[in-house]
Amino acid sequence: MLFYSFFKSLVGKEIIVELKNDMSVKGVLVAVDQYLNLKLSDIKVVEEDKYPHLMSVKNSFIRGSVVRYVHLPKADVNTQMLQDSSRLEAKQGRDAAMQAAQQ
Repeated sequence: MLFYSFFKSLVGKEIIVELKNDMSVKGVLVAVDQYLNLKLSDIKVVEEDKYPHLMSVKNSFIRGSVVRYVHLPKADVNTQMLQDSSRLEAKQGRDAAMQAAQQ
């Protein structure tokens, strides 16, 4: 859930999504779901000369399982929030494991 919450905080920001087929798409993040499927608007393919048939596409739905990387502007990443959330999630996992071991 950590990544889902993180991506929800990036809605409305411009990101670059690199796909497993080596295509990169730049656009504004409109929505994300629990499977990390992404909906982008105002998209542009980074290598337009390689994919000219995608120049007219303006909106895109990208299945989470085909995403290799998501490139984010450094200014839009709140590293303190990510660190705090990671620690909290790890602590909750340890606490749950300890409770299960005690039963």
